[in-house]
Amino acid sequence: MTTDTPARLLQLLSLLQTPREWPGGELADRLGVSRRTVRRDVDRLRELGYPVQASKGADGGYRLVAGKAMPPLVLDDEEAVAIAVGLRAGAGHAVAGVDEASVRALAKLEQVLPSRLRHRVSTLQAATTPLTSGDGASIAPETLTVMASTVAGHERLRFAYRAGDGTESRRLTEPHRLVSTGRRWYLVAYDLDRADWRTFRVDRVSEPFATGMRFAPRELPTGSAAEYLRRSIHRRQETYDYDVTFEASAEALGRKLPAWLPQPEPLGEGRCRLRGSSEDPVEWMAVRLAMVGHDFTVTAPDELVARVQELGARLVRAGKPGPTGLTPPPTSPS
Repeated sequence: MTTDTPARLLQLLSLLQTPREWPGGELADRLGVSRRTVRRDVDRLRELGYPVQASKGADGGYRLVAGKAMPPLVLDDEEAVAIAVGLRAGAGHAVAGVDEASVRALAKLEQVLPSRLRHRVSTLQAATTPLTSGDGASIAPETLTVMASTVAGHERLRFAYRAGDGTESRRLTEPHRLVSTGRRWYLVAYDLDRADWRTFRVDRVSEPFATGMRFAPRELPTGSAAEYLRRSIHRRQETYDYDVTFEASAEALGRKLPAWLPQPEPLGEGRCRLRGSSEDPVEWMAVRLAMVGHDFTVTAPDELVARVQELGARLVRAGKPGPTGLTPPPTSPS
């Protein structure tokens, strides 16, 4: 029997958060109390904002339903570990659809996890190898959670940064917002040493440190962090525009393209056109186009044209017998 009322309420709430209806008698047996006590505890949960619905009948039943606001969840050890591992995996590899809200949730969850559960999360994460695109843009989840906490708390953030040309520096910033492009994370922040706004690729950040120094948020030169990032990337010319014609219908090609690429434009007679902007390496884009499985012609940019030609020549050489290719084994006499 659970005599401690707060502990009993937490146990009752944990039971009700499973997607089923609980007969009053079964709840009383689980908690080791009378049905009258169960009814009183249910009333206490309602006073705290939990929408517990009761059904009529000989035994009656209780279940938790959707309400106007979301009261705190009660998770057992297995549920907390599962959620933390899932959020860490998604955040660390910039999976499409995992945005800043998910990172904030991860930061809150890891802050309250007991040490025994944090160890289990780290162990499971270390034993898991996700399949990624291979562009080297993986991120330590701890980096994102530190950044998210400083953004939310208006706290100055110090970190080491490696630029695209390999130059390393130390930065002291006032972080404004984390922005996910689906494949990469960026931090939009005011750089105190340079007295100007900057964007930082999070996969190039190391040793993030929350200084504890608070600051009054500044106003961005543009209204939104996403728009500022878009303009910043174009200024640095990290993106390029591509134009590719495929010998396939737009419908057939669209089924084979990843979600982050734009939809092709139909040209008629079983042909279509794919146009857009990308910040991925042109070598990776050449391979991705070849994997679609339809003949294609690259019109722009010139660098992508050259990479596709190099890739095609390399594949042709690889398929030829001789010194530069694989020699087929001799056939056995019949």
